[in-house]
Amino acid sequence: MATRAPFLKARYSGYHHRHVPSEDTELTHVGPDTPCGEYMRRFWQPVCFSDELKDLPLKIRLLGEDLVAFRDQSGEVGLLELHCPHRGTSLEFGLVGPKGIRCCYHGWLFDCDGTILETPGEPADSTLKDRLFHGAYPVHEAFGLVFAYLGPPDEKPPFPVYDSLIRPGYRVLPGRKYFYPCNWLQIQENTMDPTHTAFLHTIVSGAVFTEEFGVLPELDYVETPIGMIYVGTRRVGDNVWARMVEAVLPNLQQVAPIWENGRKERAFSGPMMSRWLVPVDDTHTMFIELRHLGDDDDEIPEWWLDRGQMLPGQLAMDTYEESQRHPGDYEAQVSQRPIAIHGLEHLAETDRGISMFRNQVRRGIRAVRGGKDPHGLCRDGGVVIPTYCNNTVLRMPAPADEAVDKKMMREAGMRLAKDYLKQPPLRAAE
Repeated sequence: MATRAPFLKARYSGYHHRHVPSEDTELTHVGPDTPCGEYMRRFWQPVCFSDELKDLPLKIRLLGEDLVAFRDQSGEVGLLELHCPHRGTSLEFGLVGPKGIRCCYHGWLFDCDGTILETPGEPADSTLKDRLFHGAYPVHEAFGLVFAYLGPPDEKPPFPVYDSLIRPGYRVLPGRKYFYPCNWLQIQENTMDPTHTAFLHTIVSGAVFTEEFGVLPELDYVETPIGMIYVGTRRVGDNVWARMVEAVLPNLQQVAPIWENGRKERAFSGPMMSRWLVPVDDTHTMFIELRHLGDDDDEIPEWWLDRGQMLPGQLAMDTYEESQRHPGDYEAQVSQRPIAIHGLEHLAETDRGISMFRNQVRRGIRAVRGGKDPHGLCRDGGVVIPTYCNNTVLRMPAPADEAVDKKMMREAGMRLAKDYLKQPPLRAAE
């Protein structure tokens, strides 16, 4: 656990905070043999979009490890250690051929599973290639993404299929890929911080979603079989808008449509986006997203159909002054330091979701350390895994008493959440 800085109780006492505590390494360090790194490696992680693999190799850094991805001319995808085992030349300069990838330096040829197929220049009777393999990881293509399993080979789980990604009447399409120069956790835990949408995304930088996001929600948090959801309920006229955004362990977030305004009744909506926040290393994170498009959904804005467009506030502004005047998620999260220092935080009531998510990750890390499967890992191949992200809008006129109304909204939101957990709507729709 991270050490804590002194709790300041007097004015002008910055002197007592001149020493910055160390980061919480258990949750934030992701390289090989680190607690969180080994935890992350138990789950399938997205590597890149399928359409990024053309005729040239793609250099990738993932969980502190340098790798190369490629698609050979037979269509098979490989994910190998970046450096050739012969003399260390990077395979990002390799030649993708009919089968596998060939090092540019001496022509050694590697298959997608790490088998060494040829060692040109070696004696004809050399058995080196029959005794040695190059480092490779299993891959799986789905939904326009390439996923990889980087954990212990004998612990490989089936590839998970979430119900939101195979929903009847919906398509999932690749969206954007981009990077933040900071640790994965301070980005992913933002999923469980709905209060910031009312302030950062409405009051500070104008209504980047809808004006109704400016209403501070009543908040509850619920653990699910695969992670957690927040339950944020808002009053919109005679309606109660219940919004549930989802964190799927360890690093997938599912976001309900941001064009919702709560002004008309709505059944369970499902997500508009599934986005993985993949640790590149301790201080860099890759965002890679899928967008959900309903075949008959006329409320989806045109910009969401354009892969080149993205959610507001996700990248730094063009100038530093613009970032100061109109900060978004990028500024709020990256400016917490390359790795946020938990020992300097003062978590409050609105941070209950942050604490719950960190505790879930910590429990998962310790499960792996103890030789057990972490929460959220599914061993049942072929099972469709329920998810819970949604907007739901109910007609529920307000009582005269504001305190009674807040209590009624929270109860309505929790009732919906419990019903959804009991009978997942996307599974029922099948």
